[in-house]
Amino acid sequence: MDVLSEALASMRTGAPNSVRTDGRAPWGLRLPATAGAGFHVVLHGTCWIYPTEQTTAPIALGPGDVVFVRDGSGHLLVDHPDTPAQLPQPEQYTARPPVGALQIGGDGPATSLLCGNYHLDGQRPHPLLRQLPEVVHLPARHGRHPELAAAIQLLSAELDSPRIGSYGIVPALIDSLLLYILRAWVEEQPQSEAAGWAAALRDPAVAPALEAMHEDPSAGWTVQSLADRSGLSRAAFARKFTSMVGEPPLAYLTRWRLTTAARLLREDDIPVGAVATRAGYSSEFAFGKAFKREYGLAPGQYRRQARTAA
Repeated sequence: MDVLSEALASMRTGAPNSVRTDGRAPWGLRLPATAGAGFHVVLHGTCWIYPTEQTTAPIALGPGDVVFVRDGSGHLLVDHPDTPAQLPQPEQYTARPPVGALQIGGDGPATSLLCGNYHLDGQRPHPLLRQLPEVVHLPARHGRHPELAAAIQLLSAELDSPRIGSYGIVPALIDSLLLYILRAWVEEQPQSEAAGWAAALRDPAVAPALEAMHEDPSAGWTVQSLADRSGLSRAAFARKFTSMVGEPPLAYLTRWRLTTAARLLREDDIPVGAVATRAGYSSEFAFGKAFKREYGLAPGQYRRQARTAA
């Protein structure tokens, strides 16, 4: 079971939105906060990002660089730190499938970016997301994260010269980009210094327990049965799991069961009783109480609200 893929899938609440931004110096964009997580990929040229308006030290971005804004917080993108930033105007935007197009600036050097956001459940984010820095910057480096670099090159080629199939290829590449970004961030953390989820996903004791809970959340897992998979004693496993994941094993199991249930309610039409069984609850009543305690709504109400919002 791929824990990273499952954790992200549990938070996804819709397809990503994206726009190609072509700027000629001088140009500056003031991007307000959005729901979910933001991302920027530099296709050509250079620019600067201010993670927040108060940040005094902007981050320089070059071709192939990727930025992931964990909480979709407001930020600035500019061709130079001295350039003022403005909100994008409707007349600068053109609907041009497979992604929209935004053209800004003057007649100086050109920069092209793919900008957008992933719709993620911000009210109950997976702890993996919470442990990320507010802004993840992955600079392009030769030989580093070749799959991410290849995805960016493919995106750039499809956006520069759309051809037969581009309407299907580009959204799929943008969708997969999130996993490439997070995998690259995890692998960027030195094995000897990694902490939290960056360490847990690669730890020989904790990773098998996480994989087991994700693969079969309805199983009657105990701390002992999970410890048996880790090769550690019950106490040693519980301490290590709690230190890395941020909560005890059975607390995480409960969280994952309810997260799985919420995803089934949003995306599937199976009866609530079947959702309860697949989430590891022996009765629909017990499941309903636990779900309402976590989400503030009964399962049926949650499903109706999720469908209405979608």
